Amino acid sequence: MAALRRDARRNRELLTEAAHDVFTEQGLDAPLDVIARRAGVGNATLYRHFPTRAALIDAVFRDQLTGTMTAGEEAREAPDAWTGLTAYLDAVFTTLAADRGTNDLMTTRVDGVDSLQAVHAHNRETLALLLRRGHEEGTVRPDATVEDVQFALAALGRAVPALTAATTPDAWRRPLALLLAGLRPDATPLPSLLPGTALTSAQLGDVLQELGPHRTT
Repeated sequence: MAALRRDARRNRELLTEAAHDVFTEQGLDAPLDVIARRAGVGNATLYRHFPTRAALIDAVFRDQLTGTMTAGEEAREAPDAWTGLTAYLDAVFTTLAADRGTNDLMTTRVDGVDSLQAVHAHNRETLALLLRRGHEEGTVRPDATVEDVQFALAALGRAVPALTAATTPDAWRRPLALLLAGLRPDATPLPSLLPGTALTSAQLGDVLQELGPHRTT
């Protein structure tokens, strides 16, 4: 029995490792039989451990999602709203740029992933708190709503894999700086220089091509 339990535990580890690699390469819609083959097990073994795609996704990405919530807690404790907001978004976008699977998970709707629902709720609470403080401190324009920010962040976050594939791993910093500048009150001076390098026409074409339909084969 002990040997069987060890085998089952090892199969589960192989499946989560393989799923992470495949989801990162192909996105969250990747065929589950591809994951089973990559892990070296049969489909029946996969479904025995993970009866649904959502259960597998939850097991693979729970740690990354928990890290996002930790960044949110740290942002809430920042000495001022703007410091907390910029540090939080830097942490979130670093995660989105590092892992295609996590990016897919956080910028699209996936039902049934319990840890994801908790992260979305925590993210909204963090943004609401920081925006409210920013309004009070005069560092965030008073008409900016949580939904405004969430929409802008989701749109930019979704483009991050294409942007980094066509340019450099930290190319997202420039459009994020522009987004943040738009949240500042009119009287607040904008940064004198944007981070990173502007896209060339050719690079923009590459990014737009990458943003086309995802291929899973």
